[in-house]
Amino acid sequence: MRVLLLYPLFPQSFWSFEKTLALVNRKALLPPLGLITVAAILPQAWEYKLVDRNVREATEHEWDWAELVIVSGMIVQKEDMLAQIQEAKRRGKPVVAGGPYPTSLPDEVKAAGADYLVLDEGEITLPLLVEAIARGETNGTFRATEKPSVTETPIPRYDLLEFDAYDNMSLQFSRGCPFQCEFCDIIVLYGRKSRTKTPAQLLAELDRLYALGWRGSVFMVDDNFIGNKRNVKLLLRELKVWMAQKKYPFKFLTEASVDLADDPELMELMAECNFTNVFLGIETPDEDSLNLTKKFQNTRNSLSEAIEKITRSGLRVMAGFIIGFDGEKPGAGDRIVRFVEQTDIPVAMFSMLQALPNTALWHRLEKEGRLLAEKSGMNQTTLMNFVPTRPIEDIAREYIEGFWQLYDPERYLDRTFRHFMKLRAPKHSGEFRLRLREIRALLILIWRQGMLRKTRWKFWINLFKIVRYNPRVTDHYIKVCAFIEHFYDYRQIVRDQINAQLAAHLATHSPIVTKLGGADRPDWQEKTAV
Repeated sequence: MRVLLLYPLFPQSFWSFEKTLALVNRKALLPPLGLITVAAILPQAWEYKLVDRNVREATEHEWDWAELVIVSGMIVQKEDMLAQIQEAKRRGKPVVAGGPYPTSLPDEVKAAGADYLVLDEGEITLPLLVEAIARGETNGTFRATEKPSVTETPIPRYDLLEFDAYDNMSLQFSRGCPFQCEFCDIIVLYGRKSRTKTPAQLLAELDRLYALGWRGSVFMVDDNFIGNKRNVKLLLRELKVWMAQKKYPFKFLTEASVDLADDPELMELMAECNFTNVFLGIETPDEDSLNLTKKFQNTRNSLSEAIEKITRSGLRVMAGFIIGFDGEKPGAGDRIVRFVEQTDIPVAMFSMLQALPNTALWHRLEKEGRLLAEKSGMNQTTLMNFVPTRPIEDIAREYIEGFWQLYDPERYLDRTFRHFMKLRAPKHSGEFRLRLREIRALLILIWRQGMLRKTRWKFWINLFKIVRYNPRVTDHYIKVCAFIEHFYDYRQIVRDQINAQLAAHLATHSPIVTKLGGADRPDWQEKTAV
């Protein structure tokens, strides 16, 4: 069987970083880990070609070669995923669709023409697909009634990737998260028990990446890397030895819950293993909103103190923030901006709340008749997909103003400088190879930020202080400064698209103020409820 694996396009988003990646001649931030894992689970006697459409188009030869097309992706990729399913069917190819988007909204994918829906987790459902094909079945939907152990998951087929296209490599240690945040679909897709691989499994994956020649950043894609702290510590103790033996060829980044700050041993182990970045779901400094959305882990201790502890342990903090929670008081956007500035978080992902399919939030809003019929793109340039408890125009205005302030170039450079001045220097520098692409990127950055723009004096003064007072973070600091190349234009895109959608929304809806939970809100249910 000749299988063409297709990874759909991402729309321009907070994480697309086109201009920053262009500095180092990379096409995409991360590879499609799900698809190369699928290729490892399916029969190895089959032949595979992978096309990541964020890197390049499929050629006519690849389309002609394929006997089966497999597509996988997230909700944010749905537009191109549906288009690729339709293109494959136009060419007479049978199509398999799987991943988070088909699992969440299978009817949409089926309506586009997918022949086989392989839903839930592939360790269970992919063998069912293989059996169906062997029986000559030309369609089917395959679901799992349980969550698989990941201790038998094979090493992903990293050999299918075009390494030079990516800024980071990806691997996964665990699935699932023990918390119960109302808006999160991770616990819907993967459950609340954090299932982990063995340390030997993960080290074998690193061995494969190392043997294939990868050096640099590796993103541990777990949605909560520390969801099972006992097993994570077992891994880190072995990873620490492996990294030392290999002379620290990788820098790791990951996502974790904010209670990481409560465990000094865990933070120290992560630093010893050359973890440099951690993404935290802060969401909001408003404790009432955190309690309402059941993000109780963020209310147990001071968020600002937690960020301080994590930063001083040597882990650069990135964080996610959301506006639009029920019962939210006016000024939420400004409170988020002030919190980011006070805690010196350089990269703060700011979004309007979206109700993801099948989450507790989705079901609650559906019961209340507040879901909107309009489909949301589920990224930073789309309005909320439900009726909020305060006027949408107020939320949108605060969101636009907040995003604009967060990525004002001068404020961003100052915030980044303050963060790196208190960031503990890395314990291990690892391999250092300044390649032509890095030299070119540095020269372009110096020209743009150090010569052309009005922030040039700030760029040089801050860089001089970093080199003088915390020199071992200099390369990391310059990379984070380069992120503003993306946000410089992206904040204008956010402003324009949200304003355009808001104008269209208000033009087609006639709000009638009703009461919901004691708050005035527009009632658009007759026209928009799902």
